[in-house]
Amino acid sequence: MELWNHCENPYPFVPAEVLEQADSVRASLPNKYCDPEIAARLYDEIFDEYRLCDELGLHIVTNEHHSGINNLWAASPIIGGVIARITQKVRILSLGTLVTVRPDPVRVAEEYATIDVLSRGRLDIGFVKSGATEMVSGDANPMRIREREWEAIDLIEKALTTHDGPFSWEGKFFIHPHVNIWPRPYQKPRPEFWAATSDLPTCAELGRRGIVNTLLFGGYERTRQAFDAYKQARAEAGLPKPGEDRFSYMAFAYVGDTDEEGLRIGQKIAWFLTVSIKSAPQFSKFQPGAVAPEMAPQAWRAGVSRRPRPTNLDAEVLIGQGQMFAGNPDTVVRQIKEFRRRVGGVGRIIMMTRQGLVTHAEAEKSFKLAAKEVLPQLQDLEPIEDDVPAVAAAQ
Repeated sequence: MELWNHCENPYPFVPAEVLEQADSVRASLPNKYCDPEIAARLYDEIFDEYRLCDELGLHIVTNEHHSGINNLWAASPIIGGVIARITQKVRILSLGTLVTVRPDPVRVAEEYATIDVLSRGRLDIGFVKSGATEMVSGDANPMRIREREWEAIDLIEKALTTHDGPFSWEGKFFIHPHVNIWPRPYQKPRPEFWAATSDLPTCAELGRRGIVNTLLFGGYERTRQAFDAYKQARAEAGLPKPGEDRFSYMAFAYVGDTDEEGLRIGQKIAWFLTVSIKSAPQFSKFQPGAVAPEMAPQAWRAGVSRRPRPTNLDAEVLIGQGQMFAGNPDTVVRQIKEFRRRVGGVGRIIMMTRQGLVTHAEAEKSFKLAAKEVLPQLQDLEPIEDDVPAVAAAQ
């Protein structure tokens, strides 16, 4: 099993009264509340943490979000290029630049090929569909978003793997009469592809393509359903049974000296999760295509509701749902093993530790314990005998 470290570089320093009064902390919160000096310090600290991960053997995940407090990585390929230069050994996953928002997949392919060369073949490329607030901040059309994403992925793959001169692309969403990227990627035929989704038809298509399926905080049942859809689609297509390395799971995580410490720091993560998901309906359910016509009246009524939001999420509840791993090293190992058993196997765990008000020192302590006391206990695990149930992959 592999352990990966993911930090979204959140900005938890906006005054509480501002967060309380704002309709949304994503997409519409003015950037006057982001102090660039604090942002620069956060960048320095997290890049130092990535250097430590390189020494410890924890692979690194970066992503991007836009216009909000939850993430200061505004451009995943830029951050990936920095990581490529400050590390030497670990793999780098960009999960990922938002291909449904960006207008030019060929430019994305060029950026990723450059990172792969900079890192001498340590890049993995991840695709994400984009959230509703990303549609707003990117001025993108949410209609037919899945079709657009698959065409972008196909175009990126062809750009990365074509080495015998320019080709032309005439698709439904993208027209490129001349594609010929330089440099070409370091890895042959291309860096490995990942995708983050729990949508069952999309999971099935990932299975047919052999792309790594990543679930983000899905918990036991949702993750099991997604992984089963992947396996079932491969079986129906007559493809080989996938190994556990085709499945990845991201969870909040903190490894402390004691269970009490793990839960205490885990609660810091849970607090910021509550704060950072605050969004207004015009950035989600009111977007075109977000709600079926027959459900629109209900959505509008819910949108104007003044029902109180939860004031905090509880770390122990998140642990019980399989969305957080926290405690001393042995406890975290047991939690991960139990999660692996219940979802039918998973080979890559992405730990989100530096979140909310978790400090630089606290994060580095967790990384060291994870690498030295958790990771060794997750090697050479016995295979899970898992018969895939009949899953309606199209549901």
